[in-house]
Amino acid sequence: MNLSKIALIALCLAWLGACGRPVVKPTQTDDQLRQTAQMIFQPLPARAPAKADLVDLGRKLYFDGRLSRSGSISCNSCHALDSYGVDGKPTSTGFKGQLGSRNSPTVYHAFLHLAQFWDGRSPNVEEQASGPILNPVEMAMPDAVAVGAALKKVPEYRQRFAAAFTGQKDPVNLTNAAIAIGAFERGLIAPSRLDQFLQGDLNALTPPEKEGLQTFVQVGCASCHSGVAIGGNSYQKMGLKNPYPTKDTGRFQVTALEADRGSFKVPSLRNISETGPYFHQGQIATLAEAVTAMGHYQLGTELSHEQVTSLVTFLNALKGQLPREYIAPPKIP
Repeated sequence: MNLSKIALIALCLAWLGACGRPVVKPTQTDDQLRQTAQMIFQPLPARAPAKADLVDLGRKLYFDGRLSRSGSISCNSCHALDSYGVDGKPTSTGFKGQLGSRNSPTVYHAFLHLAQFWDGRSPNVEEQASGPILNPVEMAMPDAVAVGAALKKVPEYRQRFAAAFTGQKDPVNLTNAAIAIGAFERGLIAPSRLDQFLQGDLNALTPPEKEGLQTFVQVGCASCHSGVAIGGNSYQKMGLKNPYPTKDTGRFQVTALEADRGSFKVPSLRNISETGPYFHQGQIATLAEAVTAMGHYQLGTELSHEQVTSLVTFLNALKGQLPREYIAPPKIP
């Protein structure tokens, strides 16, 4: 390893430990800043090749209200793909107008996370997909048998399941429906200008956005929000430095470990400017408020107005380009 790279790593580590310090603008060239960013983030992967029959089936099921007891609530109802995978509500409206207890997170890039749901109770998007379908507050189907029966009534679905799950005697079932939805969700990728910057386009970010990137690293945001999803790869106690006012015990409900009380999956910051309101109960309305709160509760520092503005400027650059053709609503059979 050459001396210049060692120096960059040392600088990056110093910034990661600089929580609470005032902003100091380090002297870095654009290329040095890009190399620093590459140590923390990774660009999004290209959409992986997938079985077309499976993805096409998953797309139809994602938009189909038949997967709900009322016949009117689909995956897209709470995770609207043309709205960056959210519904813009603190908590979503489910069966008979019931409200969920936690904010519906975006489905974009969810397949890159270490687990699904705020508390990580599902290991992947395929298993997650069946959860809301059977949840009595959300889509409220009574059981897996009812889901299979509803889908079998549709001749086109019988044909599509048979084509996607060849060799199975009875392929139309909830497990396979969830697998298909997960296959579709694995294509929900929206690259941003940060990806272009990481890949070598030094002009992809504006000077204020580059300054915001430096602030992001310096104040300590990158200690949790890192990797390809810029988050989603760890759990953290909500209120790490200062107690956070919530009765939700978070991951403790899954593990029953006292160490997990009040811990939640760190959310991805990709498309964060478009996915409010924020936090696990959607209690924060604006991105600036969320940044200010994170400084206080997680970093133990009161971020200045200039720091908050700088951070929000950078976070706005994480807005990706939606895959319009991929997410176009299909004709439901």
